This record gives sequence, C-alpha cells and structure tokens, in this order.
Amino acid sequence: MSITFSLQSLKLSCPFLHGSTSLSHLSKPNSSLSQQTLKSPAFLPPIRAMKSMQGRVVCATNDKTVSVEVVRLAPHPKYKRRVRKKKKFQAHDPDNQFKVGDFVQLEKSRPISKTKAFIAVPVPARNVKREKEKKGELGIPLESDQPQEQQA
Repeated sequence: MSITFSLQSLKLSCPFLHGSTSLSHLSKPNSSLSQQTLKSPAFLPPIRAMKSMQGRVVCATNDKTVSVEVVRLAPHPKYKRRVRKKKKFQAHDPDNQFKVGDFVQLEKSRPISKTKAFIAVPVPARNVKREKEKKGELGIPLESDQPQEQQA
C-alpha cells in the first residue's frame, strides 16, 4: 500500500510546459567564490593573438588589393621536423603602391570585403644582400679589380 501511495503522490508533469515557471531561479547558486570578480590590472593591455604578420606580395593586379604570401615554420605532425607553411591573404592597398616581390606587414583591421581583413603596410626588405666593397677579406684590392697593363 505504501508503494501505491508514493506513486500517486509523484507527478510526472513538467512545470515548464506552459511557461508557468520562470528560469531565474535555475541560475547558478550564489557563492562567495562566484561573487568575487577577477579583474586584470588596469596597466596591462588586453591580450590579442596575431595582430600583424609579414609576407611577400605575390599578386598586385587587382585595384586597391594585394595578395600576400605569409611563410611560417611549423613542426611536421609525424616527423617533427620544421617545415615551411605558406598561406595567402588578401590585403587592402589604398594607394596601389605595392608591386610583386615587396615585403609588407599585414595589420588586422575591420573586414573590408568578404576576403580582406588586413591592411598592407610597407616594411624594409629583409635578407637583402648588401653590396660589399670590392676588396678582399684582408682589405687588399683583388687582382681582378686592378687595371690590366697592356703588353707591347
């Protein structure tokens, strides 16, 4: 008898069926740990991931748009050797100042079009071979650079 009485006292209806119960009392219970708000110090800037990248312009035929190839080194998933990974980005070039082969820095910005979310900024070229003086390692002019004497 007690089993049938306990089964009759249970109701299988849901209080949410007709919107009779609000969801406010179902939120997380307030505890002393959740009431403490953790704020970062005001002097630290917010952390942003990958604000800018550098790459080489590979296509500059479109108006106000350049295609920039960014090369990065990443470990191979199986062999763990560092391999070059290349990715092309579309960047905004408002003055059409960049040509193929130029090094640019890509600055993150608001989306300009479906594929453009970067602005191209000029940077000095890296790994440029500087012309060395036409002297040997010891500072002595090379024989090939000296004027040749004509024999009569």
